[in-house]
Amino acid sequence: MNNTDKILVAGAAGMVGSALVRALLAQGFENIVGTTHRKVPDFGPKARGRVRLERLDLMDQSAVRAFLEQERPDPVFLAAAKVGGIHANNTCPADFIHANLAMQTNVIHSAYKSGVQRLLFLGSSCIYPRDCPQPMKEEYLLTGPLEATNRPYAVAKIAGIEMCWAYNRQYGTRYLAVMPTNLYGPGDNYDLHTSHVLPALIRKAHEARVRGDSHFVVWGTGTPRREFLFSDDLAGACAFLMTGAGKTEALFNDHEPPLVNIGCGEDVTIAELGRMVAEVVGFEGGIVFDPGKPDGTPQKLLDVSRMRGMGWRPSVALPEGIGLAYGDYVGKWLPECS
Repeated sequence: MNNTDKILVAGAAGMVGSALVRALLAQGFENIVGTTHRKVPDFGPKARGRVRLERLDLMDQSAVRAFLEQERPDPVFLAAAKVGGIHANNTCPADFIHANLAMQTNVIHSAYKSGVQRLLFLGSSCIYPRDCPQPMKEEYLLTGPLEATNRPYAVAKIAGIEMCWAYNRQYGTRYLAVMPTNLYGPGDNYDLHTSHVLPALIRKAHEARVRGDSHFVVWGTGTPRREFLFSDDLAGACAFLMTGAGKTEALFNDHEPPLVNIGCGEDVTIAELGRMVAEVVGFEGGIVFDPGKPDGTPQKLLDVSRMRGMGWRPSVALPEGIGLAYGDYVGKWLPECS
């Protein structure tokens, strides 16, 4: 990519989208267009004249088509998605499959129709089978049943991968699908009804410390293992792939989807994660596990040999990242919700 290329970040107000904008700004790109349907993030003074944010409902097919026809960006980063933890996925499965299918279908097809040759689609590690061999290689896609608690979301993301591959084969585009592991970082969602596990633990530990509680409760048994990646590391990896630093040409073929895992290659148990969070937050009480609540997939560790073979590795260790996320929670999320 050239520094003057018009780059579209769909979903620029979210945790991943805002991290992508920060990464692109840091690399000197000067013509970034972001879409948002809710709050408008502040990217600071260095974004002035370089980032333009537009309100757009990505579920509105005609609006998306008109926007892409007018802007004609290249490349496109498709970071917009409806996301949530086990509770949200179990409670609103129809919302998750409908919203994600609509958004990604509208953006991918409209991008093709407006002449976009390069697109990066962000999926999720939940696309892999529930009882997948560990670590999970890209070739394990569609080799077994999915985890029931997030199957509608996973099916939508699998459809996005297939769309990218189909458009590449039929139209000669270079649409890439990346599957990140569990993400966290600035701009995360800390609503206990819809959040993922790490931000939920941060909020629970913080509130327990403020109230002086003897413990806080964590869903499940604490035994499932999860891998975590800081959002800015993911954004750096995506920029690495799209700017040509990552050698991706071999991924565009008729034999396998254009799919790349992005993670750190290490995981921890939920119990270990809870203790890490408690230490960072300064909570000295105990952790009580509720085995009556679902655990989800027993283990989700990505095989990241493709990214390592290209020369990319994350830079933010989990304890450091939890500290950065907690600082963001206290400094930004709490004041907004007070």
